[in-house]
Amino acid sequence: MFAVFKIALRALRRNILRSFLTMLGIIVGISAVIVGVSMGTGAKAEVDKRIASMGQNLLTVMSGNMSRGGVRGGFGMAPNLTAADYEAIRGEISSITAVSPEARTSAQIAAGNQNSFVQVSGVSAEYLAARSWNLRSGDNFSDADVRNAMKVCLIGATTSKSLFGENVDPVGQIIRIKNAPFTIVGWLEAKGSGSFGQDQDDILLVPYTSVMKRLSGDSKFRSFSVQADSPDSIADVQRQLTELLRRRHQIPEGRDDDFMVRTQQETSDFFNANNRIMTIIISYFAGISLVVGGIGIMNIMLVSVTERTREIGIRLAVGARSRDVLRQFLTEAVMLSALGGALGIATGFWLAPLLTKFAGFPTLISNRSVFMAFTVSAIIGVVFGFFPALKAARLDPIDALRYE
Repeated sequence: MFAVFKIALRALRRNILRSFLTMLGIIVGISAVIVGVSMGTGAKAEVDKRIASMGQNLLTVMSGNMSRGGVRGGFGMAPNLTAADYEAIRGEISSITAVSPEARTSAQIAAGNQNSFVQVSGVSAEYLAARSWNLRSGDNFSDADVRNAMKVCLIGATTSKSLFGENVDPVGQIIRIKNAPFTIVGWLEAKGSGSFGQDQDDILLVPYTSVMKRLSGDSKFRSFSVQADSPDSIADVQRQLTELLRRRHQIPEGRDDDFMVRTQQETSDFFNANNRIMTIIISYFAGISLVVGGIGIMNIMLVSVTERTREIGIRLAVGARSRDVLRQFLTEAVMLSALGGALGIATGFWLAPLLTKFAGFPTLISNRSVFMAFTVSAIIGVVFGFFPALKAARLDPIDALRYE
């Protein structure tokens, strides 16, 4: 068997330039597969990372998703989650460890001679636990602060930097939100970008009662954050939330919900759908390149059979069997394709980090994609090399020896 590979390698080395040009289609196709799959894998990992940063075992109840007059409204179109809904979730839903409503408003805030326009989120004292958000310094506000609508807040890293400068502890400082003085009691750790690409750290967290009574005047919430006690209980908590809110909102059987309950997995699937489409499109064009490369291999192998007709005739005349000739030419085709695949994998490993460095697109090369790419390249060698090898094996020794 080793002799077969040795002869095949010698045949490929006779014309290195021709062999390389033949492999070029395979190299381009395989490198495109590596880069395309790494882009999809990297984008998925980035999405999953951002969604995980929002909290562990998190479910989000969003108002909206209702139809009126044939028009369907989406998230936040019709805020209809109430304080009574919030209390019912706290009291009736099992297998949860934290729940917080969220009332949002945007406001101009000021500290000294600095000011900024930020999102102010009204939440409960359990919000940090639900979102797995730690404090860099200071303390969380308490349930008593929420009940009494106290003018206290937690400040995000980006907001703190814009108001007080880099690495300055803002705890204890007074800021004005719509001309109302609020005391900073906690400094949030940085979280980075959210699932929609927004800066999660450009934020103020305030007791929801303070937002509703002092800032926005809202009486209903746009969303609830609910944390299940384990990954296994998420589906059950989602079912309980849906049944409870349908009952409380008096939605009859067969009617659409006027809310949405989304898990982190559903959110991840939603954002990864585009990534999958992108990966499929890139793989499609890479597949075309591989087919073209395979046709190139078939063409060159047919030329090789024609050029080596007398050599084949001599081998058959001295006792080589047809299957030996078949194996020899098939080995050359597979070796040609496999070498192209190896070079394509190396090119993909080189291009993927460059794409991340210069285009900022996350890439992650997996062992699975490398194995798949190399396997595909070997299969192409077998498929497109079989016909030339079969043609060589079926040559008549007498006619082959007469060939000039």
